[in-house]
Amino acid sequence: MPRHQPPGVAIRAMERRDADQVLTIYQQGIDTGNASFDTTAPTWQEFDAAKLDRHRFVAIDPTAEPGSDVLGWIAASRVSDRCCYAGVVEHSVYIASHARGRGIGAALLAAFIASTEADGIWTIQAGVFPENTPSLRLHAKAGFRTVGIRQRLGRMHGRWRDVVLLERRSPVVL
Repeated sequence: MPRHQPPGVAIRAMERRDADQVLTIYQQGIDTGNASFDTTAPTWQEFDAAKLDRHRFVAIDPTAEPGSDVLGWIAASRVSDRCCYAGVVEHSVYIASHARGRGIGAALLAAFIASTEADGIWTIQAGVFPENTPSLRLHAKAGFRTVGIRQRLGRMHGRWRDVVLLERRSPVVL
């Protein structure tokens, strides 16, 4: 468990029953315009196929009714099928709009980092829009560094967008 877990929040493995809430939170992030090039959340089948089975977590409010208890989620994708990249993953972390600013992202990242390191993952990477300053701060506090800025990486609503490439190298997995 994360050292600085916010009160009233528990972290657990993501389950199939979380699908609707996870995708709703994903869409809330997309709707900010600063979380993804995507304009709509995928189906659960698409999400499930794109994410690794391991290292999927949700932050929940243990006092809330099931079906309305997920506050945020984190999951990993492979960066490459090449064996030399077996210890490198890319992650996504999304927090429900009503739960942002409560330390939930930090708790999810801490659980995720512990899980990936236990599994021999040596590098976690992420791409973040430069306008998403809360995400950039969150990642910096978790030990991520800026590798570079991918300028004009893609167009979104007729506008070129840059992406900040972040990585965290494990001090444990060498």
